Amino acid sequence: MSFQVAYIPIGVGTFHLESAQAEFEKSVQMLTTLADVKCPEKMLLTIPDLTAFLDGLDPDLIVLQNITFANAAYATEVLKRFQCPVLLWTLREPVIDGGRLRLNSLTGAYSAANAIRAFRDGEFEYVFGSPDEAKGEIGAAIRAAQVLYDLKHLKLASIGHTPQGFGFGRAMDAEIACKFGVTLESIEVRELIDRAKGYSDEECLTDLEEAKKSLVGLDQTPEKNVKDFARLYKAYKAYIQENGIGAISSRCWPDLFTSYGTPVCAVLSLLNDAGVIASCESDTYGALSMFIGAKLSGGPVFFGDPVSMDEKDNTVTYWHCGMAACSLAQESSGAQVGVHPNRRLGPAMDFGCKASESATIFRIGRKPDGTFRFFIAGGKAVDKPKQFCGTSVVVETENSARDLVCNSVKDGWEPHFAVVYADVKDELTRLAHMLGMEVCLY
Repeated sequence: MSFQVAYIPIGVGTFHLESAQAEFEKSVQMLTTLADVKCPEKMLLTIPDLTAFLDGLDPDLIVLQNITFANAAYATEVLKRFQCPVLLWTLREPVIDGGRLRLNSLTGAYSAANAIRAFRDGEFEYVFGSPDEAKGEIGAAIRAAQVLYDLKHLKLASIGHTPQGFGFGRAMDAEIACKFGVTLESIEVRELIDRAKGYSDEECLTDLEEAKKSLVGLDQTPEKNVKDFARLYKAYKAYIQENGIGAISSRCWPDLFTSYGTPVCAVLSLLNDAGVIASCESDTYGALSMFIGAKLSGGPVFFGDPVSMDEKDNTVTYWHCGMAACSLAQESSGAQVGVHPNRRLGPAMDFGCKASESATIFRIGRKPDGTFRFFIAGGKAVDKPKQFCGTSVVVETENSARDLVCNSVKDGWEPHFAVVYADVKDELTRLAHMLGMEVCLY
C-alpha cells in the first residue's frame, strides 16, 4: 500500500450549505495540490454518508475538517476505525454580518477535539483558517505524516558497534521498532571488510570510475588506498542492495584504519549522495535524524559535531573528520579529497559546505529515562570556507548561538547533529507530536 491521506469533511445539513459547498470545493482543490488525497464526492453530512466513505479507506493521515458544526459522534466514528495521526481543521466563518451563522466550524472543532482526547488521549495536529490560509500548515502535516510512513518502511543497518564512550548512538532493535517503526539490522564491520578484501581490482573498476565522477583530487591518494577504497565502496553497495537497506550507521575508527588500512569516510559520502543515508561512528540515532532530514528536504544533510561558536557572527560550526555528501561541497572547491585529520590516511573528504538561506539543526535525542526528544533550531548555512581539516558547515542561528550552545550542553544533548538544508522546523515539530515525543526548540 502507498501513503494515503484521507480528507473527511464532516457536518450537518442544517447550516448554510451554499457556503459549506464553496469551502468544500476550495478544500479539495487545495489538498490535491499537496498530495494524492482521498476525497469524498460530496460533504459528509450524515453518519451513514460518513461510514460509507470510511469503508474504503486505509489512511496514514486523516484531515478531519468541520465543514460545518458536527457533534462528537462523527469524530468518534472515525477514531473507532483508525489509529493514524489526525489533523483537525477548523474553517474560518465566511461572513460576520449580524445574520445567520453559516458554518459554526469552530464549535464543531471543540466537539471533535474533546472526543479525540477522551477516545485515545493522544496528540493531534490542529489548524485554523480558510483553504488558502491553512495550506502551508496542512502541507507540513502531510509531509510529517509521509516521513512517519517512510520510517515504518525503513530498514536501517548498524554496521559495527559504537566506539568506547560513544554509546549514545546505540539502538536496540525492539525499542527503535516500537518508538519509530524502524526495522534495525546489525552486522559486524569485519564482514564487510572481509568482503571488500575478496574483490579483485578488475571487479571494482566500474565502482571506482563512478566514484571519480564526484571526488576531486583522488589522484593524490596513494594507489593502494584508492584500490582499497573502491573495494570497500563495492562491498557496502552490494550489502545495501542485497538487503534492502535505506540507511546505515557505520563504524569507522579504529577498525577501518587498523584492520583495513583505508578509511570509510568517502564511501559514506558517496552513499549519502546516492540516497542511502549514512552516519559514521555507528551513531544509529544520528542516521535516523539524517534520514528524517533528507526525506523532508529532498536532499542530503550534513552530519557532524558542534566544534566552534562565534558570538559576533552568531554562528555555530559543525564539523566531522571527513564524511559529507559530495553535493554539499562549495562549488569553488568541489568535493575535495584529503586525508583523515588524525590518522593521516585517505581518501577522506576535506571541504567546506555550501551556503543555504534556510537550514535546520536537528537531532533525535534519547534521555536517561529512555524517552526521546527532538532538538530543533533554525538558521542558515553561511558562505564560509573550510574551517578545519575534514568537512564543515557554519550555521548562523535564528536565535542566540551562545544560548543554543550553552543550553544544549546543559540539557545533555548528544554531540552529533544533522544540518538540514531547508526550513523544516514545522514538519519536525508535527512529526514529534505524531510520535508522542518532546519538542525542544533552541
